[in-house]
Amino acid sequence: MAVDPAAFRRKFRKMAATPFAFYRGTACLFYADQTEPDGPFNDDSFCDARTSRVWIHGDLHAENFGTYMNGSGELVFNVNDFDEAYVGPFIWDLRRFAASLALIGYGKALSDDIIGTLVRTFATAYLAELRAIVAGGEEAIGSITLANADGVLRHVLQEARLNTRVDLLNSLTVIEDYERRFVVRDGVYAVDADTREAVAAAFHDYLPTLPDAAADRRPVSVHIKDVVLRKGVGIGSAGLPSYSILLEGHTQALENDVVVYMKQAQVPAVARYVHDEGVRSYFRHQGHRTAESQRALQAHADPWLGFTELDGVGQLVAEVSPYAADLDWSDVNETDELTGIVADLAHSVARMHSVADDESSHDLVDYSTEEAIVAAVDKDEAGFVAGLVDFAHAYGARARTDHRIFLDLFRNGKLPWV
Repeated sequence: MAVDPAAFRRKFRKMAATPFAFYRGTACLFYADQTEPDGPFNDDSFCDARTSRVWIHGDLHAENFGTYMNGSGELVFNVNDFDEAYVGPFIWDLRRFAASLALIGYGKALSDDIIGTLVRTFATAYLAELRAIVAGGEEAIGSITLANADGVLRHVLQEARLNTRVDLLNSLTVIEDYERRFVVRDGVYAVDADTREAVAAAFHDYLPTLPDAAADRRPVSVHIKDVVLRKGVGIGSAGLPSYSILLEGHTQALENDVVVYMKQAQVPAVARYVHDEGVRSYFRHQGHRTAESQRALQAHADPWLGFTELDGVGQLVAEVSPYAADLDWSDVNETDELTGIVADLAHSVARMHSVADDESSHDLVDYSTEEAIVAAVDKDEAGFVAGLVDFAHAYGARARTDHRIFLDLFRNGKLPWV
């Protein structure tokens, strides 16, 4: 806030709009509440030595889902935005998502009964998918793709499929003298020669962090054509510097240019409440944590995903994908549609929790997470589902109250840092 108060003013204006927007920007508050000694939300039911050490998303709210082109060239609708990912109790992901459902439902004036049904649907679909994975996967739904999606999610995938790399490039760049460069405009800034040189050096150091198949690229594909600075203006990235890098692509044809970003990574909110030195010491820096977490939680991650350091600070590097599209919850209001979407998202969450374990390329979690979660929940499945529903209602109410407190403080100038 001290470095860039204007960015936080913009962030807080967005958070002021609705209780859900406030909730999106306050993961730190959510985890403080989960761990408050003797607090109403501090409940370690279903958490044991294994289920408390699962690779989790860290900010699993209902808007952190969307489309991407995976490393196998398949368009997928799945969990996205892994900036807050870490290793911790699996139940925290489920609670954060359930409370976000309650807030979305409240914003749509849905009854408590309907909100409870949506959370119950999420919990039961999550467990069903995990059990199918434990049983060998033949009955598992798996990734949501054009092959199995229907309804609203199929439409989102189809819309993403219409996007093209040329359209993305035309929105970010111009061609002058037969060469492409970035457009400098609001929020996009030119960099000086020293900064460009430092970014180029960090980019060079990033290349060895790519998977073996991706790291062996033609020299032309990683030729840097232009660099600009962007400052984070989203709710989660306020004030964070990010560099956009324009690359030649796999040929010298201008339509094949690629844009990647190099973004300063930050300490995830959940890390402040997980006291596991084995987890903390596993990562070189926050850029490494973010990239490794995304690779762990996605079956086929972005082939440009990697990490580096710039001025001694960890950075995440990934492609600015032309195939990204988000689910617009404002377009979904009928109970049947909402229930179907929630079930599909539950399958994605179950798959995410199951891929980063003993069968993955990561050794931080060296046991079957799906088996551990199913074994813990099977002791009291009814209590697990009912507990998640009760939490959604209670924490939704807490978030609405906190939003009103925040709004009064902010609009009356009682947050002096901004």
